[in-house]
Amino acid sequence: MKGLLSIRLAWSGIRKNRKLYLPYCLTIIGMVMMSYIMQALSYAPALHSFKGANQLEAILSLGKLVIAVFAAIFLLYTNSFLIRRRYREFGLYNVLGMDKNALCRVVFWENLTVAALGLTAGLFFGGALYKLAELGLVNMVHGQVDHSFTVEWSAIRFTLVIFAVIFAMLLLRSMVQVRRSNPLELLHSEAAGEKPPRANYLLGFLGVALLAGAYYMAVTISNALSAFTWFFVAVLMVIAGTYLVMISGSVVLCRLLQKWKGYYYKKQHFVSVSSMAYRMKRNGAGLASICILATMVLVMISSTGSLYIGAEDAMANRYPHDSGLTLRLSRLEWMDDAHMAEIEAALDGTLEAQKVTPTAREIYRYATISGVFAGEELLTDPTEAGGVTNYNEVYSLYFVPQEDYNRLFGTDLQLQPGQALAGAYNCSLQWDTIQIGQLQLEIAGQMPRDMTMGVMKVSVVPSVVLVVSDMQELSGLESLGVTMSDYCGFDFDLPEEDIVAVHQALCESLKTLSIADGIKVQSECPILERDDFYLTFGGLFFIGIMLSVIFIAAAALIIYYKQVSEGYEDQSRFAIMRKVGMTRQDIKKSVNSQILTVFFIPLLLAGVHLAFAFPMVWKILTMFSLTNKRLAICTNIGAFLIFCVFYVVIYRFTAHAYYRIVSGQEKE
Repeated sequence: MKGLLSIRLAWSGIRKNRKLYLPYCLTIIGMVMMSYIMQALSYAPALHSFKGANQLEAILSLGKLVIAVFAAIFLLYTNSFLIRRRYREFGLYNVLGMDKNALCRVVFWENLTVAALGLTAGLFFGGALYKLAELGLVNMVHGQVDHSFTVEWSAIRFTLVIFAVIFAMLLLRSMVQVRRSNPLELLHSEAAGEKPPRANYLLGFLGVALLAGAYYMAVTISNALSAFTWFFVAVLMVIAGTYLVMISGSVVLCRLLQKWKGYYYKKQHFVSVSSMAYRMKRNGAGLASICILATMVLVMISSTGSLYIGAEDAMANRYPHDSGLTLRLSRLEWMDDAHMAEIEAALDGTLEAQKVTPTAREIYRYATISGVFAGEELLTDPTEAGGVTNYNEVYSLYFVPQEDYNRLFGTDLQLQPGQALAGAYNCSLQWDTIQIGQLQLEIAGQMPRDMTMGVMKVSVVPSVVLVVSDMQELSGLESLGVTMSDYCGFDFDLPEEDIVAVHQALCESLKTLSIADGIKVQSECPILERDDFYLTFGGLFFIGIMLSVIFIAAAALIIYYKQVSEGYEDQSRFAIMRKVGMTRQDIKKSVNSQILTVFFIPLLLAGVHLAFAFPMVWKILTMFSLTNKRLAICTNIGAFLIFCVFYVVIYRFTAHAYYRIVSGQEKE
C-alpha cells in the first residue's frame, strides 16, 4: 500500500511540475541519444573500412568521454535544482505526517520514472537518428556510404551502464538532501530568500587577474607547441576568472545601479533591480555557467569548422607537391654531388619511362638539428641547458648548401667557409654568429622573406634555415644528432590516378640506388593522403557539432530554469505592484529591463573570451598545416553571429515564460 501511494505521489509530483520536469526529461533524452550515437559510430563497419580508422575511433572515444562526464556533471546540477524547487511540497508532506523514509520512496520513484522515460526515449531516438548521423559523418570524411541499418547492441549496453551509474548518483544525492532537511525549513524554503550579498572586491580582483593572465598568455605565446601546452592552463584560468568576476561583478553592478538614481527610481527598473540584488550571488554563478558553455561552443565550432573548411588549403601547405620524396641518409658523405646526381638520374629515368614531364620540380639537400640556445650557442643536449621547460626555447636549424639554394631561387650566392645566409620562421633572427658544437657560422645576410624553403612550411617550432657553402662543413655535427636528408618534389598536369601511378614508380626507382640499403624513404602524395586529412578534420568537426548541440541545450536549460524559478519567486512581488497600480505594460518593461540587464552579459563576455582565445587557437590550428588566417577569422565571426541568433531565440522564449509567470497568467 505504501509503495502504491509513493508511486502515485511521485507521478503526481512530476505531472504538477511538468514545466520543470519536461525540459529536464528532454535533456536526459538528448544526452542518452547523443551518447548512444557516439557509441554506435565507434562500432560502425562503414567507418572501420577507412584507412586510418583507428584515428577516427580515437576522436569518437574522446567525444564519448566528454559527453559522459558532462552528462554526469550537468544532470547533477539540474537534479539538484529540481529537488530545491520541490522543497515546499516535501515540507508539506512531512508536516502532514509523512516521514523521511516515505519521502525517500517518493524521490526514488520520481527518479526511476524519469530515468526509465529518458533512457527508453533516448535509445529510441538515438537508434532512429543513428543512421542519419553515420551518413553525415561518412560524408564529412569523404567515405563510402553504407545504407544498411543495424542496431548496435554493444552501444546500447554501454549507454545503459553509463547512465545507470549517473542516475544512481542522482538518486543518492536526492535522498541525502531530503534526509538532511528540516521540515519547517522545507516548508518555508522559498519564503526565506537570500540575504543581499556583499561585494567581495578581493575575489573580484582575483577574477580579473586570472582573466588578464589568461588573455596575456593567449596573445603573447609565440609558437604552436607552447600554445598547445598552455591551452588547458589558460582554459582553467578563464573558467575560474569568469566565475569570480560574475559572482562579484554582478553584486557590484546591482550596487551601482541602485546608486544611479536617474536609472534606479524609474518604475520599469526599480522592481527589477531590487529583485536582482538579493539573489545576485546565485545569479552570478548561473550567468558564469552560461558564459562558459557559450565560450566552449564558440571555440569548438569555430576551430573545428576552420579545419574542415580549410582542409584543402591545409593539405596544399602540408604537401606542397603532387609527389614528394624525402630520403633519410645515414651518412653525411652521401650528400655530395655524385650521390645527388645518381638520385636525379634515377628519378629522371623513371619520368622518361613513364613519358611524363613535370610542370615543376624542387630538389635539394638539407640537414636538421634541434636544441636550445644559450646566447649564440645551440645546446643539443637538454641536460646541458638545465632541461627544457618552455617550448619557446627549442629551435630547429635547417642547413642547405648554397649550390641547391642558387638553383632553387636563381641566385648567385657565394659564401666562404664559416659563413651562412639565414632565414627565420616562427621567430626573429637575433644572432650575428651561431655556434653548434665545434662549428661556428657567421651570419653574412638574411634570406628574402618570400624565399621560403619547403622544409619550413610544416615546422611548428621556431626554425632557422642556414645556407652554407658546403654540407661537408657539418662533419662535426654527426655526433650531436644531426639528420641528413634529400628532398625531391614534382608537380604534374595529369589525372589523379596517373599522378598516383607516377608517384609509386618514383618510389620504386629509389630502390635501385647504390645507397638504397642505407636510406629510408618517406613518400608523400596529397591524393593518397586526402582521406586521412578529411578523416581527421571531418571527425573533429562532427564531434564539434555534436558537443556544441549538447552545450547549447545545456545553456538553454540553465537559462530556462533561471527564468522560471525567478519568475515564481517574483510572482508575489509583482502581484503587490499590480494591486498598487502597476499595469501589464509596466510589468513587461520591468521584465525586459531585468532580463536585458543580465541576460546578454554572458554573451558579450563569451565574445571577449573568443577574441582573446583566437591567437592561441590559431597557433594550435597551424599545427594542422592551416595557414589561411582570414578563413579562421571569418569562421569565428560567423560562429559568433550564428550563436547570437540561437541566443536571441532562447532569450525570447524564456523571457515570455518569465513574463507569463510574474504577470499572473500562470500559477505555480
